[in-house]
Amino acid sequence: MAQDSARKVLALARKLGVLRPRDLPARGLRREYVQRLLARGDLERIGHGLYAIPAAKVSAHRSLAEVSKAVPQGVVCLLSALRYHGLTTQHPSEVWLALPSKAWRPRRTPFPVRVVYCSATAYRAGIETRMIDGVAVRLYSPAKTVADCFKFRNKIGIDVAVEALRDYLKKHRGGMDALWRYARICRVQRVMQPYLEATG
Repeated sequence: MAQDSARKVLALARKLGVLRPRDLPARGLRREYVQRLLARGDLERIGHGLYAIPAAKVSAHRSLAEVSKAVPQGVVCLLSALRYHGLTTQHPSEVWLALPSKAWRPRRTPFPVRVVYCSATAYRAGIETRMIDGVAVRLYSPAKTVADCFKFRNKIGIDVAVEALRDYLKKHRGGMDALWRYARICRVQRVMQPYLEATG
């Protein structure tokens, strides 16, 4: 393997954070370089079709980066987004992803995923992009995540939704307008109203 090509593959892995062999051909590099670098110990396999530099500094949210790389259409939501935003005491064992209502369910992911399906309007609303371990991760904003928690309260529990609401109001004191905007999109204004009055 040409040293120049090896350096390019490793540089790409550092830049992307999580490398997929399919990222290589578009850059004039062959996929088999990944296996050779893996055998040399210069790359490590971190999930199905996902590789990284062994010494790379990893964050506590690495699972979000790896799943986002594997499922680019997904948006991190509910418990996983709450955890990222510091709005819950829950420690989800799965990465929660939102997908459009007619999307295919992902079959192979580096971590277990829990999928919820959303209408086009609800799916597109409130998406933010954060860089995690060199990967652009799409996740819902704190306000959209809280509204989603009430929308999917039967999946995560009303107690989790109420905890998220209380934490959101403490951390985002000027965030009521955003909260109500997403509550309307998610059609949960009436559900949220008594809890808002109780916390107010």
